[in-house]
Amino acid sequence: MKMNNTSHIDRRTFLKGAGVSLALPFMDSLAWAAAPANPPVRLAFMYMPHGVIMDQFWPKSQDAFLNSPPPIIKSLQPVMDQCLMMKGISGVPITPFKGAPHALELSTWLTARLPDASTRGRINIAISADQIMANYVGAHTSLPSLELATMPQTWKENQEGLHEAYYSYCSYRSPTQPVPAEIDPRNVLNRLFGKRGKSGKVTKANPLDRQMLDRVLGGARDLRRTLAKSDQDKLDEYLDSVRLVERRIAAIESRQQEAALEKAGVHTAKRDAADSPTIEVKIPEGDKRSEYMQVMCDLTILAFQTDTTRVSTYIGSRPNGASYPELGFSNQHHSQTHYGNDQEKIRKVAAINELNVAQYAYMVKKMHALKEGEGTLLDNCIMMWGSGLEDGNKHRRDNLPFILAGKGGGALKTGRFLSNIKGNQGDLLTTLLSCVGVPLDRPIGISTKQINEIKA
Repeated sequence: MKMNNTSHIDRRTFLKGAGVSLALPFMDSLAWAAAPANPPVRLAFMYMPHGVIMDQFWPKSQDAFLNSPPPIIKSLQPVMDQCLMMKGISGVPITPFKGAPHALELSTWLTARLPDASTRGRINIAISADQIMANYVGAHTSLPSLELATMPQTWKENQEGLHEAYYSYCSYRSPTQPVPAEIDPRNVLNRLFGKRGKSGKVTKANPLDRQMLDRVLGGARDLRRTLAKSDQDKLDEYLDSVRLVERRIAAIESRQQEAALEKAGVHTAKRDAADSPTIEVKIPEGDKRSEYMQVMCDLTILAFQTDTTRVSTYIGSRPNGASYPELGFSNQHHSQTHYGNDQEKIRKVAAINELNVAQYAYMVKKMHALKEGEGTLLDNCIMMWGSGLEDGNKHRRDNLPFILAGKGGGALKTGRFLSNIKGNQGDLLTTLLSCVGVPLDRPIGISTKQINEIKA
């Protein structure tokens, strides 16, 4: 049975228990207070450094894009009709910083602008595209934006005398204020679903404590009886996602606790609760990076599904320092990108590229399977994957790799490979903000136009 249409519910605080609230996805059976006629449009960015092995990334034709994609993007084949690739987007020319390719590949990615050459020793660049959108839509959600990373943002180097922060940040609230990214999945959960004090800050209470979560989900059983069948299924699917993320994080924590005990000489078979304190969840260098990336992808999906935020940025790894032990080698990503004619290094870089795109594909496929409004969650999003270099071997920036997924509420025409686009990354960012309805009083960075070919 459907609820009476005169009943209005605050969608972000409906399910409550033990002082914790759990946001809900859109449901047709409920008349949300001040709900928009259509689901909101969200925008997400997912970054990988050092470019790609180009002949294993770019499709040879439109038909190949849809039916026989090259190895690096093959994981997207089941949802290729939801994707859009563009070849011909150039990066920001880096003169007078030619000796700083890695300091600039990340920091220019969403700003499309070089740092101020006269103030190299301090941060002075530009507000980034994600924060421009956050300023416009952030008042409608509990989090204006969500910034995630897989690795600590702590790289120390000063190419061309540039501030070391340029290695670590792609989001800038203002020209002088980078936005830190969260690397701890538990902290992200606290931000998304945590108990908040009068100041709005998340308290120390853990919103996914088993007992607390059980109380919150108990309220869902009462709600479920009032919903239409289609919305019952949607609620079940959403709550299963919450539980799945909680279990994945718990598993990571458990493995880290066992590893810490083993290192301390305590055999896990004899482990007792008093043997060691609970350790902080953080990203270890020696663990499977893909598992953490999938957790962060799940958290992005939940944040969008519940309208907790409409803007997300995820740095899959920073320039320098990343390794992927699940691929069977311990070499760091950056060291392999200067491959010359070394076929083994090329193989390893291609495998790293493929793994990173596979995490993006994981998120895109999952969003495409989630119903929202008249379509899917993905239909109401634009998800951008890309890198700040064309390739790492020669640090080229003439033809940056980008993949878009989602229709942006009908603004993008997907299922296409556009092999001869003329534009730069500022043009692309300006176009994407236009597609999600953000008015701009000036182009982003080096932009001179919008790329209308990508629009529906």
